[in-house]
Amino acid sequence: MDFKELAENLGLEEEEYLELIELFVETGVSDLDALLSAVEEKDPEKAANAAHSIKGAAGNLGLMDLHETAGKIEAEARGGALEGVVESVQAMKTRLDEIAQYANG
Repeated sequence: MDFKELAENLGLEEEEYLELIELFVETGVSDLDALLSAVEEKDPEKAANAAHSIKGAAGNLGLMDLHETAGKIEAEARGGALEGVVESVQAMKTRLDEIAQYANG
């Protein structure tokens, strides 16, 4: 993962970008927990809102794999379908962990 290139794409210094990544990881973990909670509660609206939050932040940072996955979850949740979401959330958590480890290098 090339944080320097991602930072440049956003017109940021790499250090500034890494600070945003740290914040994204913190809020992303919270949003993923909210998403899992919503799935357990069978609350598609809450799930869609949590996925939307992740989608927006990931997209703003150029993390398109997370952006796309969160977008799919959001669309499914808005349609009332929460089956299979847990696997996607687990994949997103793994990816978030990878980003955090890479950022803390």
